[in-house]
Amino acid sequence: MTRPITAPILGTIIAVMVAILGALIWAAPAGKEGGIAWTDPMIRGGWMAWTLATALFFYIIACLLVTMTVLAINYPETPRRGILRIDTTRGDRLFISLLGSGFICIAYLGIMGPPLWGALVICLIYAAAVFRWV
Repeated sequence: MTRPITAPILGTIIAVMVAILGALIWAAPAGKEGGIAWTDPMIRGGWMAWTLATALFFYIIACLLVTMTVLAINYPETPRRGILRIDTTRGDRLFISLLGSGFICIAYLGIMGPPLWGALVICLIYAAAVFRWV
């Protein structure tokens, strides 16, 4: 049986996550009017156009995985059966919500076009429904 994560370790994990977020924001290129240029490359001449939006996307996925790991260690759960009639855990529901959100964003782009703020709202509602009923 694993030991629960103690408060000092949890504080360290949170501090590292905040430090990484701060480094991402610090590395973001400045816009013409002094703000953050969300779509400008963070690394000039790099092999991939890492923008702040792309980096934040992967940062949030990593934070979700760390959070799910901490929850699984501190609060183990038994699978539950929801509306899909399959046994799911928190991690399963996270995967289902991320996969569905990808399809929602693709459909939103095809129907409405950019920007994706409306798709973000739909994805958040979808994820809440998945975690509640699946």
